[in-house]
Amino acid sequence: MSLSFLFRTVTRDVAKVSLCQHVQSLHTGCQLLATDKALLMKLRKGTGYTFINCKKALEKFDNDIAQAETWLHEQAQKEGWSKANKLEGRKAKEGLIGLFVGDKAAVMVEVNCETDFVARNEKFQQLVKDVAFATLAHHQNKSRSQEGYIKSVLAGEELNKLSVGEGASLADQVALTIGRLGENMSVKRAVTVGVPAEWNIGSYVHGGVSGQTEVAMGRYGALVVFQGGKEAEQETLGRKLGQHIVGESPISLGNMDDLPCGESETRLLPQTFLGDPNRTVAQFLRGQQARVLDFVRFQCGEVIGEKAE
Repeated sequence: MSLSFLFRTVTRDVAKVSLCQHVQSLHTGCQLLATDKALLMKLRKGTGYTFINCKKALEKFDNDIAQAETWLHEQAQKEGWSKANKLEGRKAKEGLIGLFVGDKAAVMVEVNCETDFVARNEKFQQLVKDVAFATLAHHQNKSRSQEGYIKSVLAGEELNKLSVGEGASLADQVALTIGRLGENMSVKRAVTVGVPAEWNIGSYVHGGVSGQTEVAMGRYGALVVFQGGKEAEQETLGRKLGQHIVGESPISLGNMDDLPCGESETRLLPQTFLGDPNRTVAQFLRGQQARVLDFVRFQCGEVIGEKAE
């Protein structure tokens, strides 16, 4: 066997081995790229943060998605508080009323932002949900040993201290949302009511947000506490009363025998009923064998203590 033939054979075999190793390396690299991309997509979808930040987090923690997500939240929280401090003082009169009615208990909250555009954002609406459920949980824990009708009203600073799980406060959640959406926001007020078994809670939200079923959201909201009503029609009755309260803006309850004072009437019971202009609210309630015991009306952006125009 000639030396030249032997040299060509060895060279060819070495080239084959090199080519196979290169192809295998490319295949492994493609698999790694596919895995990295899948993790990136999962982290992006799960957190809502940008691709750049998600990629940075995965690289920082060697593709450990749990550590990456925790780090992203921590960074967003820091950036949120920084941005919240910078935006503090900017007017936030837009936003949403959030309303939830559970088993003999209900909550209504107002959360504000700067523009209607942000109010339509899912992240802002999630904040409204967080505020509603944190407030209701606080009310239920506080009133666990109490009986009868229980009403609780909370405002800004009290609400900001409420917990939303794992040590975070509502203030932290607000700052996080500010960091994500870039507008000043505030948790303005909340009211919760709990009623005994024989009482009912009616509700209505106007200017509702489509797609929100768990917590109703809109520009106006009303809760109404009442007794009686025809069997199987109490939910409809509560909604009609809520619609009237939103539409006619009563300030006080009044008495069943009060005489109406015309269009300027601000007591609920003597007002002309929105659903039937031929009767007052009191007359409508008599026909339904019901009576209203209390009500609350929220209008987004209104000055507390003054009737909104």
